[in-house]
Amino acid sequence: MATMDVKDLIIIGAGPAGITAAVYAARKRLNFMVISRDIGGQAAWSGEIENYTGYQLISGPELAIKFKEHMEKYSFDLKEGVGVTKVEKDTAGFKVITDKAGEFVSKTLIVASGKRPRLLNVPGEAKFKNKGLTFCATCDGPLFSGKDTAVIGGGNSGLDAALQMMKISPKVYLINNTPALTGDPVMQEKVTAASNVEIINNAKVKEVQGDKFLNALVIEQNGKMRKINVQGTFVEIGLVPNSEFINIANKNKKGEIQINCAAETSVPGLLAAGDVTDVPAKQIVVAAGDGAKATMAAFKYLSTH
Repeated sequence: MATMDVKDLIIIGAGPAGITAAVYAARKRLNFMVISRDIGGQAAWSGEIENYTGYQLISGPELAIKFKEHMEKYSFDLKEGVGVTKVEKDTAGFKVITDKAGEFVSKTLIVASGKRPRLLNVPGEAKFKNKGLTFCATCDGPLFSGKDTAVIGGGNSGLDAALQMMKISPKVYLINNTPALTGDPVMQEKVTAASNVEIINNAKVKEVQGDKFLNALVIEQNGKMRKINVQGTFVEIGLVPNSEFINIANKNKKGEIQINCAAETSVPGLLAAGDVTDVPAKQIVVAAGDGAKATMAAFKYLSTH
C-alpha cells in the first residue's frame, strides 16, 4: 500500500508542461511526486521539431529524451506507467487515486495530463499510426514532402493542415464528413483556390490500408466506396483533453481545465498547465512555459497557506 505522507506537490503528467513543472519544483526544494502514464507526452511521437527554442531541428523522441534527462538530474518520486483515475479534495489538500499505485495526498496539485488525438476508430488506424498515419501536420508534414497526402477534417485544424501540406505535397485530398467545410472563411478560400487540393465533402474514412507503411484510404462518399492512393494521412478531427479524472475544477465545453494567466484553476492550490487547459496555443514551448508558471504558483500558495 502506498505511503500516505503528504507531499507539497503532485504533478500529473510528464509531457513538456509536467516535466518543466518538475524541474522547477526540484529547484524549489519541494517534496513532490510526478505521476504519468509515459514520459514526453505528445512531443515523444512528433516528427521533426523546428520551433522549440534552442534547437533548430530535433525530432520529437529526441526532445522527449532531453526532457527526461533534465528531469532525472533531480531526486524525486516518479510513478511512471501509472494513470490517475480520480482526484478528490482532502483535508490536507488533494487526494490522487491511481489505477495501479494506490492513493497519494498533496497540499497542491498540478494537472499537466495533456490531450490525446480523437481517433477515427476504423480498421488499419492502429497498425499504421506513425507509419504514414499521423495526428500533427505541423510536426510531421515535412516528412511527406513530394508525396500525395490526405487530410481528414474540415474544421480549422483540417484547413490549417491542408494549407501546410499544399505547399509541399503535389496532391492533397481534404476529406470532410459534413456537407461543407466548417473552418474560417479566409482559410476555406485559400484551400478552395489551391489547384492541388481536392475537397471531398460528405465523406467518411472506412479503412486505412498499406503494407509496411500506409499507402491508401478507403472512403465512403454519398453511399459509394472509393479508394484514394496516398503516402501520408493527417487526422485532424480534434483532440480530447485527458481531464476525465478531475471534476472539482471548472472546465469548458471541450473538457479543458480553465485557468488564468498564473495557471490557477477555480480551486485554490490546484494548478493546470499545457494542452489539458483552455490555453489556445497548443505548442510545446507554450506548455513548458505554463509548467513553470504552475510550479511558481504552487510555491506561492504553499508559502502563504
